[in-house]
Amino acid sequence: MYQRKKVPESQKSLPPWGSLWYPSGVEGMRGRLFVMTGASGVGKGTVRAKVLERTRLFYSISMTTRPPRPGERHGVDYYFVDRPTFEALLEEEGFLEHAEYVGHLYGTPKAPVERALERGEDVLLEIEVQGALQVKGKIPEAVLIFLLPPSLSELKKRLVFRGTDGPEKIARRLEQAEWEIRNAHLFDYVVVNDVLEEAVADFLAIITAERRRRERMEEALRKALERDEVLERDLDEILRRNYGGTGH
Repeated sequence: MYQRKKVPESQKSLPPWGSLWYPSGVEGMRGRLFVMTGASGVGKGTVRAKVLERTRLFYSISMTTRPPRPGERHGVDYYFVDRPTFEALLEEEGFLEHAEYVGHLYGTPKAPVERALERGEDVLLEIEVQGALQVKGKIPEAVLIFLLPPSLSELKKRLVFRGTDGPEKIARRLEQAEWEIRNAHLFDYVVVNDVLEEAVADFLAIITAERRRRERMEEALRKALERDEVLERDLDEILRRNYGGTGH
């Protein structure tokens, strides 16, 4: 007699991050690399935090020579290091990508990303535009997502109210942002961060769509063709009793 498989109690309850949960990567396959970028002040960190609350991703922490902003923590938001430390790792080819932005160096340590991908974990990078394009050159299957402000004026307002930069630095950031936006056509997806929850939903939709590409669903396709003889015998018996025949 067919018996329904029991679901462990731990799988019946909602996960600690709540009911708004998106599927994770595909078991048994190399992970997928997602790269988020956008202009300074567009809200990358806020969107990233919301995304990580709602789907399972390995977040690769970048290294930078810039000083931490209020509330940022070493080893959580960035690895904050001095320039000689950064340049020493650069000489050892220890970065997946690196770039200089507004006078500071940024880079993604290579080893943690490669280890996570090999374990089958999907990885999220939050990096600058130059670095994202470097990653695409090295890993063509990487998915690049550009986070866009509603307008340059709105971006300027966010930078002003962030309160960390003076007029000259804000002007430099806006000039850099204009160049970055004009190169957004090099990215796979564009998400406008006007209403935060809508931007987060769009970002998660991209991740889910990439995870459900046909080539990453071979195991599901194989299982969809499986037949359970015990179950089907029981079903045929039900059909025989109710209708005097079988389903064949």
